Amino acid sequence: MVKISKYKTLWLLLLFFLAGIIVLLLFAPNLFDTKKTLTIGYIMPGEITEDGWNGEHYRAVEQACDAQDCRLLVKENVKELTGACEQAVRELAAEGAQMIILNSYGYSEEVKDVVAEYPEIVFYGTSSECHADNLTSYFARMYQARYLAGIIAGMQTQNNTIGYVAAMPNNEVNRGISAFTLGVQRVNPEAEVVVIWTGTWDDEEKEKEAVRLLAENEQADVVTYHQNQDYVVQAAEDHGIASVGYHQYYEGYSGNYMTAAVCNWKLLYQQLIREFQRGKGNAQDNYWIGLEEAVVGLNGCSELVTEEMLSEVEAAKKEILSGKDVFSGIIYDNEGNLRCGENETISDEMLLEHFDWYTEGVRIYEE
Repeated sequence: MVKISKYKTLWLLLLFFLAGIIVLLLFAPNLFDTKKTLTIGYIMPGEITEDGWNGEHYRAVEQACDAQDCRLLVKENVKELTGACEQAVRELAAEGAQMIILNSYGYSEEVKDVVAEYPEIVFYGTSSECHADNLTSYFARMYQARYLAGIIAGMQTQNNTIGYVAAMPNNEVNRGISAFTLGVQRVNPEAEVVVIWTGTWDDEEKEKEAVRLLAENEQADVVTYHQNQDYVVQAAEDHGIASVGYHQYYEGYSGNYMTAAVCNWKLLYQQLIREFQRGKGNAQDNYWIGLEEAVVGLNGCSELVTEEMLSEVEAAKKEILSGKDVFSGIIYDNEGNLRCGENETISDEMLLEHFDWYTEGVRIYEE
């Protein structure tokens, strides 16, 4: 009888133990999950269904999150300078975002004080002017791709006048205009780049009117842009002039649409997520990668892009990859001041935070 009692006790203990395990597995699976799902908040100025800046970035961050098993929370149509970005940040924080991406240039300035209220959240913004302990600037070296695009434009123009439709004069835009112009003048020192400001990232009427002014008043026979969508390409088609795109290569245009300066944003977002997962989020003020990481370049080439053009582009790429950056060697600004010496390279800090000038060959349009 004593032996039977002991066995019963052991069996009961075993049954209770197994029942406890089953309950834990059913009702508390996270206790055994060593991999925590990262929740990423993403704030954007347009809609996820758009082409151009908004669509390209959304698709890239979505793919990066899927690849790394992250949860993505998106706030669309968050207009700059309206207070909407601050509200979006607070909503994402309340929804459990551990990392928040501010995907428009003005956002970082708008919320630079708000991010301090959330020291546990890692922030990334596209403005190079704003940093904090938990706010890092991120971008691709798009100026390298624009330099390559400038080479093609400089070899294409017959009138030696190239139009550039741009949103506003900040470090990022100024740097891109100047790099493009350096590419133009590398192959065509007589050519000039004429810039028209629209004052906004996205305005179809203003952008198309800018192309009209450049084509009719300046006789520009090639145009490019720094805007969110491809309205400039559309207007160039209407005026029968060549164009160079931005963000993505759009299908369905004529051969006058030559190529596009693009970025593999998915690769960049994957790297940002990995940094966070390794505990290195906000480890630096600026996160900036380009040709050396195969992140930026040209995509798509029409029949106007000749083998000679492509050969010159490849030569320029090899120079950059060998260490001779776009902003190296003797560079004068458009007021005649020497900005870079023969054996010098302009530092990343100057390019990112103090680019308030334009290279020789740039002219701002005045009616």
